[in-house]
Amino acid sequence: MSTSSSLPRTRVGVWLIGARGSVATTVVAGCAAVTAGLHRPTGMVTEAPPFTDCDLPPLSALVFGGHDTVDCPLPKRAEALTAAGVLPYGLTSAITSELAAADREIRPGGPAPGDTARTPDDLVATFAADIQDFIRRHDLARAVVVNVASTEPAPTGTALPPSSLYAAAALRAGCPYVNFTPSTGLHHPALARAAATSGLPYAGRDGKTGQTLLRSVLGPMFTQRALEVRAWSGTNLLGGGDGAALADPAAAAAKNAGKERVLTDTLGSTPEGMVHIDDVPSLGDWKTAWDHIAFDGFLGARMILQTTWQGCDSALAAPLVLDLARLTARAHETGLSGPLNELGFYFKDPLGDGPPGLAEQYAELVGFAARLGGGGEVTAPPEQSGEEVRR
Repeated sequence: MSTSSSLPRTRVGVWLIGARGSVATTVVAGCAAVTAGLHRPTGMVTEAPPFTDCDLPPLSALVFGGHDTVDCPLPKRAEALTAAGVLPYGLTSAITSELAAADREIRPGGPAPGDTARTPDDLVATFAADIQDFIRRHDLARAVVVNVASTEPAPTGTALPPSSLYAAAALRAGCPYVNFTPSTGLHHPALARAAATSGLPYAGRDGKTGQTLLRSVLGPMFTQRALEVRAWSGTNLLGGGDGAALADPAAAAAKNAGKERVLTDTLGSTPEGMVHIDDVPSLGDWKTAWDHIAFDGFLGARMILQTTWQGCDSALAAPLVLDLARLTARAHETGLSGPLNELGFYFKDPLGDGPPGLAEQYAELVGFAARLGGGGEVTAPPEQSGEEVRR
């Protein structure tokens, strides 16, 4: 397997926002397990044949760090995920040193409740300095900042929400940025010019791991078979940090926007119905998503399709985060900048005007892989003065 046998030519940083959460812990644990040959890279698209000649950084080259507002050490978090059935038994003890090494690179996030002493620009400067120090100390060729924190409500004013402060810090540190959440991140109007002039690649938003993944397959099926969808409703039951965060109606609305967009784009119109998200703490990191689709067939015959998706969010998300970190790092290495529209395969609400159906998105991704494998000199990003990402 290439990821375990290849010696890294350079080391690449993966800076995780929400670095002590379930997804981030599974990313670090999964990378260590696959690199050591303890488990196969199941779910990693970049380990499939179309991507073998892309010159992506091997998993053994990745170095992890990040920001978080909680202080539970990664080894302890991994033990909790093992008890919940997310990580396999025995893995944590086999990769304790890798988890501890990543935990040492996690810095305090913010703003903390009641933190009024630091201005937004102070926070951006602190976050950017943390990232730059990480790159310097580990002699990294580059680092990719990936937001895997819990969903935040959509902003209602002009102030930058936490996800946008971290995104601004990524730009100021000269790092590519990936938003795996539905939170605002680089989508904030105040960051539009900074992102456009940064010379950096970026991608997002909201990773497509379960219910919406299925919708992006079924929506085109109905359209291609000329079947008229009358209503499409869904329910999500989940626990853990995401369940608690999405109990906030504003956060749930931000999450549902991407699910609805997939249907509108693939069906050509928005059917009746909506998605309900229920927090069930006892489910932990596991979730159940149910869809009820009412559609008309020939001569108005009324029919129903129901789907049930049961899965582990962290196990579904982690391999995609590793894919995105590797692809974005390689894009940066080859001198690409701006929105990486070809990565829409991974997102509910992707950047750009790419196709909404999963099959077409996958074709674009494979074409992007061919571009990355075409060679090209490493292009250093332009100097970042910092002024362009200030509020």
